[in-house]
Amino acid sequence: MSRQKSSASLKRKCQDDRGKVVRGKGPWSAAVYGYLEMPSNKSSSTIYQFYNCRILKDGKLQREDLWIRDGKILNPEKLFFDEKGYADVRIDCKNLLIAPGYIDVQINGGFGVDFSSDVENCEEGISKVAKGLLAYGCTSFCPTIVTSPPEIYKQILPRIKLRDGSSEGAGVLGIHIEGPFISKDKKGAHPERYLRKFRQGWDDVLDTYSTLEGVRLFTIAPELENSSDIIKQMVKRNIRVSVGHSSANLSQAEAAVKAGATCITHLFNAMGPFHHRDPGIVGLLTSHKIPKGVTLFYGMIADGIHTDPAALRIAYRAHPQGLMVVTDAINAMGFPIGTHKIGQLDVDVTSDGRACISGTNTLCGSIVTMDKCVKHFLEATNCSIEEALEAGTRHPAEMMGIAAQKGTLDYNSDADFILLDDELNVQATYIAGELVWDKVTGNHDKRVIQRKGIS
Repeated sequence: MSRQKSSASLKRKCQDDRGKVVRGKGPWSAAVYGYLEMPSNKSSSTIYQFYNCRILKDGKLQREDLWIRDGKILNPEKLFFDEKGYADVRIDCKNLLIAPGYIDVQINGGFGVDFSSDVENCEEGISKVAKGLLAYGCTSFCPTIVTSPPEIYKQILPRIKLRDGSSEGAGVLGIHIEGPFISKDKKGAHPERYLRKFRQGWDDVLDTYSTLEGVRLFTIAPELENSSDIIKQMVKRNIRVSVGHSSANLSQAEAAVKAGATCITHLFNAMGPFHHRDPGIVGLLTSHKIPKGVTLFYGMIADGIHTDPAALRIAYRAHPQGLMVVTDAINAMGFPIGTHKIGQLDVDVTSDGRACISGTNTLCGSIVTMDKCVKHFLEATNCSIEEALEAGTRHPAEMMGIAAQKGTLDYNSDADFILLDDELNVQATYIAGELVWDKVTGNHDKRVIQRKGIS
């Protein structure tokens, strides 16, 4: 039998061989989807087939089934033709969309937790946020530590460990350090008294942080003296470098990219404004000096507050393949109006959804979630659904250098994915093929589907 058989033919063959498809009925069913359990394969691993769905693959929503085994996306052709295998469990998705889980590379906290100030309960705080993110389709994130005194970094950084996602919460991809090597003029909500420069080069880095173990993303103002050398040192240690909180001109920004920087931290926010004679960091989006083969990525806080929809449209139309939506969320995410703490600052959350330094109008983060960022990006730019989804999945994975494992539904990638309705509302979240949250029950426990003996 030819491998060029269509997926539809393969699906029909599996149904003919294994039994009748059940839609929302059978041994187990739920309001979101139903499944039919089949006799077991020879393999000891359960094979799941999600059908009656549209999956985001190769940049398009395709009418195709999703196959899972051992927490990975499975190639059904190899399963059927090489292994003569089939699905143990078939899950009816009832025409929902399936997309990779969202990846947030800039998040300061949430649900009452601030990563930069909750020193005593650091591990518990990470776990609380990780679990809370599941309801919003976020399966991986980078806890972001903002400008703080060295003693805070030295207490917190060693305690944030990389970890895989599970029913206990979203995975931790690594730490994003945002400060204190940023511009005084573009510090935003960062406390000026803790800002530093590279007077002694790399020694200043070690004096500030003590360790970079677990750090995977580093924000820097490229106009600082010795910044190019620091960028090169970070890249050698497999740390992605992002330029931001900066007054840099375009030439300085281009020099940073030449040194190895590949990202811009929250474009338009805390940087010099675009000017037709010197577009500054914003000019990187269309610069002809980006090294060949390098994709420049940039974060956008798509909450409708930090960036005007017109600015979001300009960025998207200038450089769509590099756009990543980020939340830049603070501990007030998921919390009501009131005063909260981020790092060393008191923050007011207002009735219109703004988070500002207490007593001022200075924005210091958002209270938005990744699902809302993706939806706002779609509405503001009139981009395709596929582009909106990839801004929260594929692009951040590519920026972090993990696109072979995360951010896509390619074969052999991690089975971290979400089920969405046509309005992109999250219906269910899966990590490594396990149901970790669903809208109907708010379930944060392990999958309720379990293999049963079939006579």
